[in-house]
Amino acid sequence: MSNCSDNPHEVEAAKKKNVTRIRVGPAGWAYTDWSGYAYPAKRPKGFHEATYLAEFFDTIEINTSFYNPIRAEHAKGWIERVAANQNFMFTAKMWRRFTHDPNPSAEDETLVRAGFHVLRDAGKLGAVLLQFPFSFHRTRETMSYLEAVLTRFGDYPLAVEVRHATWNVPEVFDLLRERGTGFCNIDQPMIGRSLEPSAESTGPVGYVRLHGRRYDTWFSDDETVPSFERYNYLYSEEELRPWAERAERIARAARDVYVIANNHYQAKGVVNALQLIGMLTESKVKVPEPLRMQYPELEKIASERPREPKLF
Repeated sequence: MSNCSDNPHEVEAAKKKNVTRIRVGPAGWAYTDWSGYAYPAKRPKGFHEATYLAEFFDTIEINTSFYNPIRAEHAKGWIERVAANQNFMFTAKMWRRFTHDPNPSAEDETLVRAGFHVLRDAGKLGAVLLQFPFSFHRTRETMSYLEAVLTRFGDYPLAVEVRHATWNVPEVFDLLRERGTGFCNIDQPMIGRSLEPSAESTGPVGYVRLHGRRYDTWFSDDETVPSFERYNYLYSEEELRPWAERAERIARAARDVYVIANNHYQAKGVVNALQLIGMLTESKVKVPEPLRMQYPELEKIASERPREPKLF
């Protein structure tokens, strides 16, 4: 028997209810090249990036936690910074000591839990992302290691990102479902045995990350190429629309879905995140004023008129 209603108001209400569980936002906020793009070139007194972004997004992925554990006092401060947006949830990368180093210690675990505990206890930790590198192929040893990490941090809402196609097997998805762990669906340059785009949902948390499609720099070891060039990519609307559809499919099975735009150079991820929100809500969105000046394509989805008149 179908659960669909013929009442258009009920259908629209159901659609809106579904969309509220899909939070879209950027990866990180501390980028110097976002000045004059996502952020005002001249920042007012008391300006904080997370507070500002929370006016436009319901989530941000904390990426500094990949390099060092979050300090408890920093986590408390960030929670206060976004308090005006009651729908806001952070996601955070796991410290790379647990995804890129085979021998993390008990002390490492204590350090990494300090900040996560603060976010979780405040009800602001949407997911902890275990981001493994492309070199992390599926073997008997890596499967055992993944199981151990899922057990070690099973008290957090987890999502797993793997990038190599060897992980695209039923055994892996069965493990994640058994543990109630989300699978991170990714968009990345399709080079060699890279994992293809997907819409898998294996736990209460659904996760999507968009890395861009810079085939020429993704695996480059050319020291003359700046590191930011890996993420210097602006998705077209045609490239984004299938991901909006995938996010909606994931949301049918997951409790909460996080879609993170990681193509951060010159706030291109912010642009694409806003475009995705517009596609998912089928409505216009609030756009940061500096960003609409840099990316005129945002005009057609902006919900407010420009504050500064344009000169033609």
